[in-house]
Amino acid sequence: MSFNKVTLLLGTNLGDKIKNIENALSRLQSIGCVIEKKTKILNNPPVEFRSSNNFCNIAVLIRTELSPIQLLKSIKEIEREMGRTNDSRDLGGYIDRIIDIDIVMYNGLKFQSKKLEIPHRKNLYERDFSIRLIHQLSI
Repeated sequence: MSFNKVTLLLGTNLGDKIKNIENALSRLQSIGCVIEKKTKILNNPPVEFRSSNNFCNIAVLIRTELSPIQLLKSIKEIEREMGRTNDSRDLGGYIDRIIDIDIVMYNGLKFQSKKLEIPHRKNLYERDFSIRLIHQLSI
């Protein structure tokens, strides 16, 4: 049995944001992800789009046996089950969402496809809030 160490970033700006994050973390555990570490929740304004709804974001370090593609499929299913009906890649831009789960790092893997980029360049290098959260995981 081989476990992969993965950094995820979760965000929500609709509904009961704390409950949305807790629900998503519970669902990740139900698919076999072991949460090793998580940051405090960070409240911040939307990035790259306008909205009156601020975000709650959290970074988590998990262990999983799932491959990157299997994990992505499971994450997309969790997002759908929680009520997310669209994908920003399909829309060509960002909108309010009940949950968003991004794979930021997966072991030391570098991978790119139409649906997945590892490491997640924007979250790792360009977005201040995510850089702060990811840094908290390494402390």
